[in-house]
Amino acid sequence: MSFNIKSVSLLKDIRFYIALAFLIRLYGITQPPLEVAHNWRQTTVTMAARNFYETDANLLYPRVDFAGNKTGITGMEFPVLNYLIYIASKIFGYAHWYGRLINLIISSFGLLYFFKLVRKYFDFEVAFNATLILIVSLWFTYSRKIMPDTFASSLMIAALFYGSNYLDKGNKPKQLFMYMLLATIAALSKLPVAYLLILFVPFYFDKNIERYTKIVFASATSFAMIAPAMWYFYWVPHLVQEFGFRHFFMGKNIAEGAAEIFINLQLTLAHFYDNALKYVGFAFFVFGLGKAILNKDQKLILIFSLGFSGFLIIVLKAGFTFAHHSYYIIPFVPIMALVCGYGVAQLKNKKIALLILVAIGVEGILNQQHDFRISKDNLAVLQLESDLDKISKPTDLILINSGNYPTPMYFAHRKGWVNDNLKINDINYIKQLKNQGLKYIVIMKKTFGTAIPLNYPVVLNNQNYSIYKL
Repeated sequence: MSFNIKSVSLLKDIRFYIALAFLIRLYGITQPPLEVAHNWRQTTVTMAARNFYETDANLLYPRVDFAGNKTGITGMEFPVLNYLIYIASKIFGYAHWYGRLINLIISSFGLLYFFKLVRKYFDFEVAFNATLILIVSLWFTYSRKIMPDTFASSLMIAALFYGSNYLDKGNKPKQLFMYMLLATIAALSKLPVAYLLILFVPFYFDKNIERYTKIVFASATSFAMIAPAMWYFYWVPHLVQEFGFRHFFMGKNIAEGAAEIFINLQLTLAHFYDNALKYVGFAFFVFGLGKAILNKDQKLILIFSLGFSGFLIIVLKAGFTFAHHSYYIIPFVPIMALVCGYGVAQLKNKKIALLILVAIGVEGILNQQHDFRISKDNLAVLQLESDLDKISKPTDLILINSGNYPTPMYFAHRKGWVNDNLKINDINYIKQLKNQGLKYIVIMKKTFGTAIPLNYPVVLNNQNYSIYKL
């Protein structure tokens, strides 16, 4: 009998599911960042981390490898995750997979803070459902990618928890300090997650909170956002101008972004009804929103309305980029998971509710399990560095026909340029790069590029790529 009681208790403990999901995602944790989805985004993170390790550890000057003969220093997201990889590498020796593990650890704590935050304002069932749904959402795979999206979202969720503690539990300086620290690091890591701070607006209309507390909190929030504002609106443009290489996307004006969203409306909407929670999850998100309106649940309606209004600005500022990159939806997924969890909790038959949660979980995980495997074609780039070492020096500049994808450059462990076949066929373009120090051209044949013949000496040729010497 005691075994059954413990079993039931364990199955109702959200920490069990967070730990289980953590263990599942340890599968292939050491594999290179070569998944089909956003390998290029991961390698821009690992490039900066490796350059901290090998070139210069100055946190204010992150570097990429595809800036040609320039230093590679450029504006990007404040390199918190990159620098944590660097610190781990100083202790254990460099390895890109540290980024996967660091992100997975922080994102798992983010799930726990999400549960604790929702539980403060809703009942246990809503918090439990919402957290389970968040676990199997897009969060499931992106929390083990070497990318700052779930990393920053997790830090901001924790910041919301401590900030709300300060406001509704009476002026505790420790809570305020944790809020400021986490909100600052979160917004530095990924500026769009700062939109979640809009959820504090209702507290300013709460007559039970002292005016002094509100003033202190508003001042603390403003202070916490100084560093992110300085980094993104002063330092990033300064790095671009000073070192002559633009890499980071800072958005566009809202009118232009809105026009691009309208043109790409189907792709944009797919991030909400497909990518975020998948179809069953989205159906119960809609159901939950409808029930909240019918139930006149002001808390949930307010959270959704504020969250969606704030996130809409992110969508419109990103425009085409939002429509074509699924990870841009990640900061909004926790709010969708909350509404979905609320919807499932409205089902009176708890057996059916359980079946719905299972269906959401199965659909979510099955539609992401491919991201744990790497195709054999992609693995070909793992030999690129050793093959280049046979014929060139690590300091030789190279050109790769991977278009806008810097992934092969990272695995080549070289610096240089990436471009498409059309540009590489341009004799004047090659002459220009040769004058800047270009020594070798790598033509990827199966992945990241397609084969093209070039009128230069071939120094290495295999089924995956050809290397030409100028």
